[in-house]
Amino acid sequence: MTRREAAPAAGGASRQALTPWLFLAPGLVLFLVAIIYPILNAAQMSLYDWNVLSAASSKFIGFDNYVRAFHDPIFWTALANSGAYMVLTVPPQIILGLGLALLLKAKSPAQPVYRVLFYLPVVTSWVVVSLLFKYLFADQGLINWLMDPSMASPISWLSSRWAAMIAIAALGIWKGIGWSMMIFLAALQGIPAALEEAATMDGANRWQRFRVVSLPAIWPAMAFVLVMLVIGGFNVFISVLLMTGGGPAQATEVVLTYLYSVAFGDLDFGYGSAIAVLLTLVVFVLAMIQLRVYRTDEEVSE
Repeated sequence: MTRREAAPAAGGASRQALTPWLFLAPGLVLFLVAIIYPILNAAQMSLYDWNVLSAASSKFIGFDNYVRAFHDPIFWTALANSGAYMVLTVPPQIILGLGLALLLKAKSPAQPVYRVLFYLPVVTSWVVVSLLFKYLFADQGLINWLMDPSMASPISWLSSRWAAMIAIAALGIWKGIGWSMMIFLAALQGIPAALEEAATMDGANRWQRFRVVSLPAIWPAMAFVLVMLVIGGFNVFISVLLMTGGGPAQATEVVLTYLYSVAFGDLDFGYGSAIAVLLTLVVFVLAMIQLRVYRTDEEVSE
């Protein structure tokens, strides 16, 4: 091969190596501008007593905002409420979503209709459904009427901490089941039919086929759903803001509603940024633990 022939080949190889980066560039730029920069900016603001009117006059205070958070009982209450919401909503969404996916896997003429009906809550507005559930769980609302039509002693669902958390969790479960269902349904439909046919020929019943064939095949989807639901559980915001406003006496505050009240109510952006950074760290650690457990289980199964 001559030098003239080698030069175009080298140029073509370099263009091929550059092509993927050209396609990735718009998304990468958007990710850096919309995600990475705000995170770094929030981390910087958390080290300052931030002046809203003039960043130049903001006072550097180091880790004082973080120390304040660790000594703030409302922050710990909000973190506990976020964790409680996550515990109350994640298992039901996984169990019910998987159950619906198994039911809808069977082919029937009405299958598309049921898929749309179960997925419809996912695409509804959080504001609309939060106000709807606030009405349903009101003292004179439908839930109390169903429990006691005489309404002699209605439960004040939204006036106590744990009753309000149950009402808010009910909304989260109702709205999130359809999303889990669609992920599991896609995973179940990706299982080769030959595997289930072989298990049936070996005498496996329905439960054994699910446990031995289906569950291992959808385990990656299960891990994905679990991680995303945990992240979403700690990011609950609109439903709490509209249903209870964090009350009574900030008993139902979650991390994001408390962050919102600190940053935009008290205009304490430095402390609000510190809370945001702490929440990011908590969610990151939990996600890493879940992924580590998933990888360990996958290695054991192999």
